[in-house]
Amino acid sequence: MRLSILMAGAALILVPANLAQAANVEIVAQNPVIELSVSEQVDSAPDTATFSTGVETKAKTASQALSENSAQARKVVERLKALGIAEKDIQTTGINLRADYDYDQESRKNNFVGYVVSNQVSATVHDISKLGKILDAIVSSGATNLNGPSFSISDDSKLKDVARERALASAKARAMSYARSEGYTGVRVLSISEGISNQSEAPMMRGKVMAEASASPPVEPGQVGTVVSLNITFEMTR
Repeated sequence: MRLSILMAGAALILVPANLAQAANVEIVAQNPVIELSVSEQVDSAPDTATFSTGVETKAKTASQALSENSAQARKVVERLKALGIAEKDIQTTGINLRADYDYDQESRKNNFVGYVVSNQVSATVHDISKLGKILDAIVSSGATNLNGPSFSISDDSKLKDVARERALASAKARAMSYARSEGYTGVRVLSISEGISNQSEAPMMRGKVMAEASASPPVEPGQVGTVVSLNITFEMTR
């Protein structure tokens, strides 16, 4: 919490709700003002999970590495679609081609051995109960790595409203406490700025997947926190 009491008559700038549609409005405070920073978090079970997966292939030539990788990556994408993931929820996030070297301990030199191609995609699952089976299935289809998942809520507007109301009530209660201690009887809002963030649990797995993996991994989505942070300026009133 940050407190700043300014002298009466100080000019303040009202922060509009939509900067793109409204001009700044200057307000002159007749009494001391209080600046507070407050945050409120509302937790809820997530309904969406996003993970990334892909394939990595090696070959003597760049064209061969790319061709083999493309064929394997295509199988993974088609498997994702067959598992019920919509095309709009599948996105290529990176294709990388690099030279591959082996380090020779005796000569202390890097020897060129070929090329490595990787193809990564991200996928969004709207039924978390199926996530474990989906991850198992794509590994079986040829995926060589998994990252994630990250959990979220598809529509957290109501949660934001609750967090916003709590943050505003908390800020007003604190402002009233400061105002009374200075001999004032009330407060009025001069400006509000808002920040929103989400907090979720750590990713389930990260890194390369062993080819022999076959058991569906357990998925524990936990809860996702919707956080609303407010910076509010109040003027003390009598």
